[in-house]
Amino acid sequence: MANKTYPSDLSDAEWDTLKPFLPKPKKTGRPRQVDYRPIVNAIFYLVRAGCSWRMLPSDFPPWGTVHWYYRIWRRRGVFTRWNHRLREKVREKLGRKKQPSVALIDSQSVKTSEKGGLVATMQAKKSKAANAML
Repeated sequence: MANKTYPSDLSDAEWDTLKPFLPKPKKTGRPRQVDYRPIVNAIFYLVRAGCSWRMLPSDFPPWGTVHWYYRIWRRRGVFTRWNHRLREKVREKLGRKKQPSVALIDSQSVKTSEKGGLVATMQAKKSKAANAML
């Protein structure tokens, strides 16, 4: 359906990598009338352009159709599976195992929202010892 190409469009190799993770058409019910590739290209366009659903160019399927597939695929974990598969491919290309063997957790994070910024700083202003140092 897309006549114009966009920088966010998938190449044939990229499409061949992602296509197996999309849901297969159902054998019963109304046949699907939309090809998946323009839907995926439209989703990638939205992500890259940062525009709203209704601002989707007319070269793509209608925004409501794209949004419907996006919601269904998000619920079914399609994007998560894509991400895992792409990570595995990158790791294999670098000569590593598919799955990482080490995980790091950042312990440097500071919680500031439990008391609120002003409450936490007001304590020092009321303290006589803190005021004596000023």
